[in-house]
Amino acid sequence: MAWSYGRTWWHLCLSLLLCVFICQAPGVNLLPGEKINYNLVHSWADKLGMELFHLGDFITRRKEVQESFKEAKVVSRNGASIVDSMAKEIEMMMDLKVSAVRRIMDTAENTALSHQNDMADKMFSYYNAKEMLEPNDPIPPIPTPAPDMDKDIGEPLIYVQPKVLELTPRPEFHNTAVNFSVSSVHVPVNVFDRASDVIKAIQWSENLDQIFRDNYKNDPTLSWQFFGSSTGFMRQFPASKWKKDVPVDLYDCRLRSWYMEAATSPKDIVILMDGSGSMLGQRLDIAKHVVNTILDTLGTNDFVNIFTFDKEVNSVVGCFEDTLIQANLGNIRELKEGIESFKPKLIANYTAALTRAFEILEETKSSSRGAQCNQAIMIIGDGAPENNRAVFELHNWRDPPYKPVRVFTYLIGKEVANWDDIRWMACENQGYYVHLSDTAEVREMVLNYIPVMARPLVLGRHDHPVIWTQVYADIEDTKLSDYLWDIKQCEEQKADVLEYWQVQDRMLHPKEMARRAYRRTKESWNQPVDSNVYQFMTTVSMPIYDRRENANITEEVLINEALWELQTRETRIANILGVAGTDVPINEIKKLLSPFMLGVNGYAFIVTNNGYVLFHPDFRPIFQGYILKPAYNSVDMIEVELLDDDRPPRDFNPVLMTIRDSIINQSTGSKWMLVKNHFDEMKRVARIKRQYYWTAIKNTPFTLVISYPEQYGVSRMDIRAEQEIHRINIKGTNIRSFFDGKRWKIHPDWLFCKHSNRTFRTPETELMFFLERMSEPGWHWPASRSAMPPEHAAAMFCDRQLMQALVFDARVTEWFSKNTSFNSKDDKGNEFKQRFGVTVAFLATHSGLTRWHEFHSNMPEEPGVGETFSQHNKRAIDEIWYKRAVDQHFIREESFVYSVPFDAGESNSEILVTASHAIFHNEGGKSAPAAVVGFQFQHSALYKLFHNITGNACAVDDKDCYILDNNGYVIISSRQHETGRFFGEVNGAIMKRLVEEKVYKRVIVYDYQAVCFDSKNDNNASNTLLSPLYHVMRLGKWLLHTALWYIVQLVHWTPGVSAYSEMYLDMNGTEPEPEHDDNSQVKNTAWLRYLTLHRTRLKSCDMQRELYTLYNEKDNVVYNMTAHACERPFVVLPIPFSNLILLVIDQLCPRDPNLVLTVNPQKINYHFAVNESLACYKHAREFNRVRPQSCISRHANESGIKLCGRSCSIYANLTLILLCHILSRWL
Repeated sequence: MAWSYGRTWWHLCLSLLLCVFICQAPGVNLLPGEKINYNLVHSWADKLGMELFHLGDFITRRKEVQESFKEAKVVSRNGASIVDSMAKEIEMMMDLKVSAVRRIMDTAENTALSHQNDMADKMFSYYNAKEMLEPNDPIPPIPTPAPDMDKDIGEPLIYVQPKVLELTPRPEFHNTAVNFSVSSVHVPVNVFDRASDVIKAIQWSENLDQIFRDNYKNDPTLSWQFFGSSTGFMRQFPASKWKKDVPVDLYDCRLRSWYMEAATSPKDIVILMDGSGSMLGQRLDIAKHVVNTILDTLGTNDFVNIFTFDKEVNSVVGCFEDTLIQANLGNIRELKEGIESFKPKLIANYTAALTRAFEILEETKSSSRGAQCNQAIMIIGDGAPENNRAVFELHNWRDPPYKPVRVFTYLIGKEVANWDDIRWMACENQGYYVHLSDTAEVREMVLNYIPVMARPLVLGRHDHPVIWTQVYADIEDTKLSDYLWDIKQCEEQKADVLEYWQVQDRMLHPKEMARRAYRRTKESWNQPVDSNVYQFMTTVSMPIYDRRENANITEEVLINEALWELQTRETRIANILGVAGTDVPINEIKKLLSPFMLGVNGYAFIVTNNGYVLFHPDFRPIFQGYILKPAYNSVDMIEVELLDDDRPPRDFNPVLMTIRDSIINQSTGSKWMLVKNHFDEMKRVARIKRQYYWTAIKNTPFTLVISYPEQYGVSRMDIRAEQEIHRINIKGTNIRSFFDGKRWKIHPDWLFCKHSNRTFRTPETELMFFLERMSEPGWHWPASRSAMPPEHAAAMFCDRQLMQALVFDARVTEWFSKNTSFNSKDDKGNEFKQRFGVTVAFLATHSGLTRWHEFHSNMPEEPGVGETFSQHNKRAIDEIWYKRAVDQHFIREESFVYSVPFDAGESNSEILVTASHAIFHNEGGKSAPAAVVGFQFQHSALYKLFHNITGNACAVDDKDCYILDNNGYVIISSRQHETGRFFGEVNGAIMKRLVEEKVYKRVIVYDYQAVCFDSKNDNNASNTLLSPLYHVMRLGKWLLHTALWYIVQLVHWTPGVSAYSEMYLDMNGTEPEPEHDDNSQVKNTAWLRYLTLHRTRLKSCDMQRELYTLYNEKDNVVYNMTAHACERPFVVLPIPFSNLILLVIDQLCPRDPNLVLTVNPQKINYHFAVNESLACYKHAREFNRVRPQSCISRHANESGIKLCGRSCSIYANLTLILLCHILSRWL
């Protein structure tokens, strides 16, 4: 121990002696006006760089690692072959899903036909997903007293005891508890499950359980299978309990994209809303609810616009005038906000409105815009003065019997006289008419238009279009984001009030208010790419038809002006029974992409026919960690592939637009581009040249694209024939021995091997199972990584190339994790450990293997160090330190990349510095990244080393010394709280000079997925989204605000609490003096104004970040420049063998403290016109899209179907009527 201290003092003395020698050496005297000695700073940088390099060189044993890979070979990476192979894997997997859905569809149609004469059993017991019990659940009591008779129907309220089912959590279903024996049924709140048509469909659809089980047996990778009935219920396999994301169950399968897009071909819709003065009060609320429900039924292949009409016809969103817009989430949100502010005024001109609607639809079709398939006009009003026959004859009846535009009418109000004309419009134009008198019936009545538009599909009988949806999250309702955001705002207000009564007026200090505002704004920038909060998926679905051509129907017939009579008659029908589908989780698709073949900083993504990404490494659908963005699933590929061309925002490069057109047209091609890749929470950027390859995924609307860096992605590592697994086994070597111990992990998201009928606790356990099987005689590699039919009895699938590479890497790096070099207390490793506080050394390979070795302090051993590292650093080539090390290799080959966590100085915990270095293998003039080595050590030790080298020169008041990384973040500062901050926020003036002198280059990165917060007006009578959820939320918040106010008053007047408050203030010495001036009352209410909740709504917006990166020129002249008084009050020099620079500043020179450069996002100002928005801006610059291949909009026999709706009469039991009444009050 004494010897160790002696060596430490010896090093310190040598450092001081070196400083004295340099300061007194000839030629290093300070020049006139030079307050910072350039040569002295140069010596600091050199010494620090050499010390760190020797540390990293020894700790990581990088040369030994490089030597270990000499047996491997380097081969060229064939991008065209890779993308074709991946596309075929995905195609094979998707074909299996389509086959499963087709079997469900076929079974459902046959079963429904064979049970058409069955009687509905209203006492039928089924597994209700919201009511069924598990074995240990208490059985709910039977309702008492006996319910009254339903006066309308004359039947008692039916009670069927819930069924019991045992459920088991399964990881492949997101750890949801399921049962594979049966399916469960979800019934929406607006559907009465004992109604004859509903319970009958539930009965016959129970026969689908067998085909569900058979499908799962044939393809164990299947996710949820389901049948969504046109009556409203959904049968789902495997059975599970329904978990609610919100207090009210709002889920209705008929409003999901997979149902809507399968049930109808793409459609152009014009919604006309009556703006006459009679549309006030409840009528207006019902009308807005109808409009919003119609909008909820549309998808990205549909086009829509809303017009209100009185004497004039106006679009609810001014910039959407005279056109139809794509029904994506962003545009739908814009339309809903537009209809929210609408107020009726004058007499309605139906003729002008209908004429305008027909003209828009005709112009859309003739210009080849819009959906180019179904077209419809939807009229919402309280009565039409005439039937406008002349308008229909002119625009819609020119080619009888074909009528290109359907008309759907929604008559609003309890007491309406002019119902016959508005009904005539629908019946004579192949549409449907409904009469609405209450908000509770809106959803069910609006959905009647779906079976009508599905009639051409049903009449075609044999054509069942296969539909693939856009990506979406597994949530019950798309309005969940607004609910969560409002709840968060309420929680923040509650926290503010509670904090105020602890710190009083200190909370209102401007600096404190600014700090709190910044902290909350910063939370909104949290946009995780990988999150387990939601499961993202696409769904494949197809329609299910009623094969009957005729059926008996019972309907009300008007006998005279006051008498309605129920009559039964046989009529021609073309009914849709529902939709069959299965989910395909995005993560399951990603596992087929073999990222190992793309290498570090390579990636793949899928683009839809609309140009939207199904997934992409820069797809960021979540903000604040758990809230979905308003338009999360309509991100265009050109919004995430950012070219390095210095163009202004949304001025996309024509080359990129040409590539996009080729991709959405499902061509095959390739191209290289210079791009800006941001990473590490969008706080770092790299400017690189990338190669792109793309090809279609056949029989789907998707195109697969792969990309990798041209500089080091064109070659990859490969093994030689003699190193294959089976040859190692023949030699008698146990390949499991290469994975001894616990200091190793494999990439958790990669598909190495998979057992379809068995789950494992960890990926490492699964790997060891397969390594054991590979050692057994008779092992053969499957031909595909996708799921295989049951004849492949082994049900085991492996990626052969990946497994061969993994075993090779494990064999040649087996020595790394073993305690061989660092056990002795007398060796050099112990000295480094003591001086630098090294905690762990690690190695990650291109095959996804990570190894590490812990270094324990002299304190009792800390076995958790390695586990902590491996928990957060097990993704190998996908880790930030891996990617940065490989990029750095081409800047300074021998260098290490050093980093600290962002804003690390704000934490009170020990800061760790991470250092990493890339290992490349060279052969035959080619080189490829083989691995990255690195280590972590204590930041305090680095600071101590820096202090020892610089002496007291950086501790005096007139000098400031910083070590910055290649992106401008502070690694070392004399003020620890600045560690991890961006230097432009610490000293904006000097950062500006560094940019001007080309030390750093400013790189502007656009974020087209950002979220902003617009003020929200609570005084409007109708809400933005008009869902029950919104009103539950409003009531809750009103109660919360009222409770908080009374709590505040009680706290103020309660003696005990008041005494505590006074004691707290006395202890902190912050008790304010009594105020006697005239402004005291104003000051006393300032806190109330500050703490009042200023509600905002989520809004999609564009932002930009100004990021920075070092110029890569090794002989940058700026590093030879000396300081000169206050004209250039600093010296900056690169630190050798690193990504760091040393900056020494003369603090006595004046600078502008208000000049701050930041990497935080700033909203882009497009200088919109009045009432214009980002949606308008994007609409004016809309991109090309490819329409779906399937379009069935007409059938010659449809004119024989005469069902077109009737006035509203509710037949239900007492419970349903009460439920409707309650919902109507909440809506």
